[in-house]
Amino acid sequence: MKKVLIAAAVMMAAGAQAQQINYTINGVSKDNGANVVVIDMQARQMKNGTVENGKFSISGTAEKNALLIVRNTKISWMMPIINDGTPVTVNLNDTTVTGSAQNERLVRYDVAMNAPYATLNAKKGLEKIFTDEVNTMIPVAFVEQYLEEFGVESLEKIMAKKPVWANHPSVKSAIEEYKQEQADRAKKAAYIGKQFTDLEEADTDGNMHKLSEYVGKGKWVLVDFWASWCGPCRAEMPNVVKAYEKYHAKGFDIVGLSFDNKKEPWVKAITDLKMPWVHLSDLKGWKTVASGIYGVNSIPDNLLVDPQGKIVARGLRAQGLHEKLKEIFGE
Repeated sequence: MKKVLIAAAVMMAAGAQAQQINYTINGVSKDNGANVVVIDMQARQMKNGTVENGKFSISGTAEKNALLIVRNTKISWMMPIINDGTPVTVNLNDTTVTGSAQNERLVRYDVAMNAPYATLNAKKGLEKIFTDEVNTMIPVAFVEQYLEEFGVESLEKIMAKKPVWANHPSVKSAIEEYKQEQADRAKKAAYIGKQFTDLEEADTDGNMHKLSEYVGKGKWVLVDFWASWCGPCRAEMPNVVKAYEKYHAKGFDIVGLSFDNKKEPWVKAITDLKMPWVHLSDLKGWKTVASGIYGVNSIPDNLLVDPQGKIVARGLRAQGLHEKLKEIFGE
């Protein structure tokens, strides 16, 4: 499964009274000793099992039609299952499932669109699912992906026809999450085209520095918001280091603004991740001055500032960062 729906932290009272049914997920896997988890996306609960002699079995209770995710924690692939009351057997070796017709189709759709060897274009696959599966809960597993591809207005037009999944709690929470994310993106995008705002924080030796010492001084500067405790930040950092090494001599620099609370892990991460640029922090976590000034509510995040101090891009990650820098500096 490419992406996972993020269930709302608090469900409506009606949802809390929904019918609870038992599930049993048996499976096979070649990874003996691996931990397999079943995640209940509505209740935000997780059940664990261990692969022994090529098999595992996990049982629990969840709301009827809850979206469950089955995952071998050794790999990134995740298998979606609808808790429809029919026992399920999953094969994590070849990503197949035996169970209700609904779940068998669900997994086939997921593999066809999202596996590394995907055979179906994602947009076409989504259109087919949301057209053909009006009388099943299969679309629940793809709502977040649909929103990203087509937007909330398109989804709400489909929901107006009252498919059976329209009132599913995960659908409602996905729409709420999407609308909030869009609002956050709009707020962040509002900074693009504006002059950077100065701030002051300490370096790793405790000396105070203004951002204006490094930004707006004739270089392209990536102001990077990160923290030592942030897993996605650490995962992205080798990509940032690579960009720095490639373009620094051409006039590219980085200033790291950390959202850490403690000095020791902050400094250790700088060393461990081999980040040779300027680092500043007030060690106030999410209450850091940088968060308030630039509206940072999730990390990693960043601003690309031109030599005159104007913000020209935000949230550059992975290949997107390299493509933007290539556009500026060439190969």
